[in-house]
Amino acid sequence: MWFKRKTKNRRLGREYVLDVKLRSSQVRAARVRTVALALSALFLVVLCVYVLWRTGGWAMDQLLYENKAFAIQEVDVRTDGVIAADQLRRWTGVKVGQNLLALDLARVKRNLELVPLVQSVSVERVLPHTLKVRVIEREPIAQVNVPRPAANGGVEAGVYHLDVDGWVMPPLDPRQRATPPPQLAEQLPVIAGIDGSKLQVGRRIDAIQVRAALELIGAFEHSPMAGVVDLKRIDVSSLEVLVVTTDKGSEVTFGLTDLEQQLRRWREIHEAGQKIGKVIATLDLAVTNNVPARWLEASAVPQNTPKSPKPLRTRKNNV
Repeated sequence: MWFKRKTKNRRLGREYVLDVKLRSSQVRAARVRTVALALSALFLVVLCVYVLWRTGGWAMDQLLYENKAFAIQEVDVRTDGVIAADQLRRWTGVKVGQNLLALDLARVKRNLELVPLVQSVSVERVLPHTLKVRVIEREPIAQVNVPRPAANGGVEAGVYHLDVDGWVMPPLDPRQRATPPPQLAEQLPVIAGIDGSKLQVGRRIDAIQVRAALELIGAFEHSPMAGVVDLKRIDVSSLEVLVVTTDKGSEVTFGLTDLEQQLRRWREIHEAGQKIGKVIATLDLAVTNNVPARWLEASAVPQNTPKSPKPLRTRKNNV
């Protein structure tokens, strides 16, 4: 028959398709096994690292950070100033029995340096039982009296201290001192004319007049006038001069610069007055081409016993 269709080998076609499908399934299964093995290996690595990390941390804690062999038995505190060592120990926040190796030295240093009376601190571990703390204090050289509301509704004088760099500090509580407080005759010079709103404890005053007044106090202690008179009050309300009142009632005006030279001129004029039996009532050292002065008879001024220069606080060498 011309139109009779030839029979095809259907079995051979089916075998070929099945063979292709079988090979694809084997490839996918192999890929799945590879991925599973990789994930298993990664999981085992992560697990091993975690176990080692936890074991190492536990070992460090047991051998070092929780080991009683490194418990603090002594907090060795030394200072170059007058603050009592026990008070400094309290400010560190460190307690006997804490682990020396686990102690945060930066926190201890920060705790102390947040105290306005403290200038700088060094902290060191001395194994196995000692924490070594060395403190440098700010030395007050002047005081500022500012009126403030009192608890009873009135007004009282608030007292602040200034160091040579103008840092504002509260007066040290006598109970926190290692030495007795100074007598009334040794009180600090008072700086007047400062805006009380600019006084913030723990901050520095940058006003030019105040910095000049502090420089004058420091220079005065090394000048020929030290031991002759005492500085009682320095008025900084003027923008161009400092007006100084002494313990003998003299009023001396200084310019803001060349203070050492002005102190030498003051001494020369003081000695010239002694030769004629007079003492200075007012003196203007801010004028350079002449020295306006007003004199008083020496007999009109009460005679005081000779003064010895006030020694500056000696820094302790063992700090």
